Amino acid sequence: MGYANSDHGDTAPLAVKILVAGGFGVGKTTLVGAVSEVAPLRTEEYLTHASVGVDDLDGLNGKTSTTVALDFGRITISRELVLYLFGTPGQERFWFMWNDLVNGAMGAVVLVDTRRLDVSFASIDFFESRRIPFVVGVNCFHGVRDRAPEEIRKALDLDPQVPLVLCDARDRKASRDVLLALVDHLMAAHSRQTAPGS
Repeated sequence: MGYANSDHGDTAPLAVKILVAGGFGVGKTTLVGAVSEVAPLRTEEYLTHASVGVDDLDGLNGKTSTTVALDFGRITISRELVLYLFGTPGQERFWFMWNDLVNGAMGAVVLVDTRRLDVSFASIDFFESRRIPFVVGVNCFHGVRDRAPEEIRKALDLDPQVPLVLCDARDRKASRDVLLALVDHLMAAHSRQTAPGS
């Protein structure tokens, strides 16, 4: 990774598009908001009676709103690298938008909730089928780490090379660590692809 030249001979940081995906209510909006250095763009709407029976709210006590299009944020990793974050909607009825959001994405964070691992399978399948590198961020709600990483990895049937990071999506440093794990993963994949004989 390096600099892109501007018309004035100055250097501009490399801009990388990253998706933050996962099931309904896993903390995607929270992560983007916690880590973004600009006020995040959010397209949240209040949950209404119309969603009863459509959106599964089991285990989501107190959730009153949901992303209906996307969340957007930005974080500067270094002088050379800026990440643009696009949080995807979690409900199945909005998954059609993922096909547009994935265009130009270099990688993804799949955020999971150990209390509801089943809502993460579709996100993992989505990125695996498109061969888009991703890391799994395990959102430890209220700091509770109720499962060992190896147990989570096995339950999600992750390939060994997929990084798995425990985090608290409310915490800026923890969220940044998940993104740094993805950057490292992308750089390692790039190195493998450009290695002699690959």
